[in-house]
Amino acid sequence: MSNQSSSSHSILSVSFNQDNSGFAISTKDSFKIFDSSTGRLCYERAVGAFSIVEMLYSYSLLAIVGAGEQPSLSPRRLSLFNTTTGTALRELNFLTSILAVRLNKERLVVVLREKTYIYDANTLAILDTIDTVPNSKGLCAFSPCLDACFLAVPASTTKGSVLVYNVMELRSHCEIDAHRAPLAAIVLSSNGMYIATASEQGTIIRVFLVTEATKSYSFRRGTYPSTIFSLSFGPLIQFQDILVATSSSGSVHVFSLGFAINQRGSKRASSLLGSILPESVNEVLDPAHHHVIHNAFPAGVKSYAVVRKVEKVPDSSSAKFVAYRASISIITYTGFLQEYTFNINNHCESLWSLEREFNLLAVTADNTKSS
Repeated sequence: MSNQSSSSHSILSVSFNQDNSGFAISTKDSFKIFDSSTGRLCYERAVGAFSIVEMLYSYSLLAIVGAGEQPSLSPRRLSLFNTTTGTALRELNFLTSILAVRLNKERLVVVLREKTYIYDANTLAILDTIDTVPNSKGLCAFSPCLDACFLAVPASTTKGSVLVYNVMELRSHCEIDAHRAPLAAIVLSSNGMYIATASEQGTIIRVFLVTEATKSYSFRRGTYPSTIFSLSFGPLIQFQDILVATSSSGSVHVFSLGFAINQRGSKRASSLLGSILPESVNEVLDPAHHHVIHNAFPAGVKSYAVVRKVEKVPDSSSAKFVAYRASISIITYTGFLQEYTFNINNHCESLWSLEREFNLLAVTADNTKSS
């Protein structure tokens, strides 16, 4: 593990694109776009501090918001930026600071403290305005799939309720009472079928079936409270049976939903997370479905993790089942990228392997892996 000081958070924001093939980081001086597979620096713009940098799949179109450290980079202005020409295509201005932005090929979502705006991504015509509870952290989740395009935002400031909104049909879909304590993290699966939540307590992570608004699984992360910094399902085009979380304890947690299905005897287990039965599960799952690597980074360092891909591999221990291998990317706000390979076999035995680690802040166009 590299020497990362918990008090030295050099990165202002981290975001991955819709299929986790690329990511963006911003600092007080610039923002950078990287290829997730290679770590290659694809684009850099050193014009000041940005609080939000969101990509639309490739890095040619960005939604960017200034951090307010310069008059020209207002936190109330959203710019759609073309990296090919280096110019802003359109701008949207708001009365209060923009706290989060999400987008796909049809919709643009802008989250403010007490309002969320839905726009047509092509014309920038405003389609709807959602009045929300005070959401000072800009907490939200978004599924970019057009067939099940949902937005999730907190529905209460006193408990962990989630409002799920259908962004394509422009209507409220459901409200889920997920936790007794207020929410700390939420994520939707890329295909919009499932939502995972964590409260400010951070001890329990729950997974819900969005269409039925029913709980499918509960996982115990730990006994003592910890802040959940990020949640991530597996990518859309592959298996979504992996849920990854990072916490303020410095640990990375993997919850293997697919193997939980197998061991529960589901007749539809072969389709993994896509076959989670929409039944209410009251008990916390067996610890065998929880895999953790401790001290991946110093306690207190903010982090963001995603599952980049999941693939089948032969499992020599059984002719009936296969093993699974996931590629997990972790970015710490001290500026480091860690790439892990996570393997799990039919017996729920897991193995972590750190493939690479390097300092993103030291990467240049000529040296994409400076340390």
